[in-house]
Amino acid sequence: MTSGKIGLFITLEGGEGSGKSTQAQDLKELLEAKGFPVTLTREPAGCPLGRHVRELLSDPSLKLDPRSELFLFEAARAQHVAEVIRPALERGDIVICDRFSDSSVAYQGYGRGLRLEDVRLANSIATRGLVPDLTVFLNVPVETGLGRKAGEDAPDSIGREQAPFHERVRQGYLAMAAQEPNRFLVRDGMLAPEEITRTIWRWLEPLLT
Repeated sequence: MTSGKIGLFITLEGGEGSGKSTQAQDLKELLEAKGFPVTLTREPAGCPLGRHVRELLSDPSLKLDPRSELFLFEAARAQHVAEVIRPALERGDIVICDRFSDSSVAYQGYGRGLRLEDVRLANSIATRGLVPDLTVFLNVPVETGLGRKAGEDAPDSIGREQAPFHERVRQGYLAMAAQEPNRFLVRDGMLAPEEITRTIWRWLEPLLT
């Protein structure tokens, strides 16, 4: 059992069907087995406001302007940070979040074409400057990821987009990872889940000491 405050922030990023949720759960179980306190959460539905935002984004009758979409995500994110993430970090938890601010840069910036500096400014305001200690990007071919998601009920405004949009998103993530190699860990999302988890653990373990 570890002692003392850790306050480590880990995020999982990737395109549709990349396996983020599986890795988030596996990491939670691994860390808890080693005695670390863990908070597992996700965006945008990690707090009550975020769940309402998720419902709006899933309404096909709403034709959202990209800026409206961005601000909906940022509103959910601001509340999520205030209600869930910062309190967990302050009490010493390891926080694992399925998507965070990099998603907005990838989807609303690279995907929708909003100015990257505008998206990053909105992120900074919503998060009050909070940046993950480690971000894992699971890289999966677009067609494979979309195939994994096929048949899900009520896709949101992003899930209804076609392959070229999602390829711009994927390339955006790769660009961000190249710009911040000390924060991003890029893994092939086609590998076996347990192999991906082992690699993440090798990166994560030095941060826990």
